Amino acid sequence: MILTSMANRVHALAEKIWRYHLMNHQLSQADVILVLCSHDIRVAERGAQLFHAKWAPLLIFSGGLGTITKDIWDEPEADQFAEIAVGLGVPKDKILIENQSSNTGENILFTRQLLAEKNLDPVRFILVQKPYMERRSFATFRKLWPEKEVIVTSPQVSFDAYLRHYASKYLTRDDVISIMVGDLQRIKLYPEKGFQIYQKIPDDVWSAYEELVQSGYNQRLIT
Repeated sequence: MILTSMANRVHALAEKIWRYHLMNHQLSQADVILVLCSHDIRVAERGAQLFHAKWAPLLIFSGGLGTITKDIWDEPEADQFAEIAVGLGVPKDKILIENQSSNTGENILFTRQLLAEKNLDPVRFILVQKPYMERRSFATFRKLWPEKEVIVTSPQVSFDAYLRHYASKYLTRDDVISIMVGDLQRIKLYPEKGFQIYQKIPDDVWSAYEELVQSGYNQRLIT
């Protein structure tokens, strides 16, 4: 497909924000793989892949129904993700499910509660998310559970491949870009609200955000 000049500009700005959202952490051994669930079932597959690679002995899926999935699914995200993992060969007794949370903060807080109820006190976590949610998930975890060690990862996919996938799924290309723009706004605003730790946003990344907002990618902004 040949993109117009405007489409090329939007793509370049959005890819800049995509790259900022990626933390590029190196995997290391952990006690728990914590998968933050959503509409993106490939995140479940990434969690199962990490389990089979023996990065951690326990897999937790956290997610009820969120802003997007409440409109497309009836079954909680975590239950669906766990089914995918079991289908990929993860033993059921190596999986815990937290299926009441509806946002990233609740993912962390409700998982803390679940582990406490089971008298489990893991130290090192691998956090698994969508690529464009890596940084915000990391910042949220560090704020709400600072005494734990955490690295974050996501499905290993390029920006172009991600957009192609969602063009025929629940979200369009423009939906994905709007969500990424909204997440960047939250990275800027949420530290003052006590939801996340501070993350520096480079000037060129923020300029890309402002241009995309002016171009109409503002559906996922908070007011």
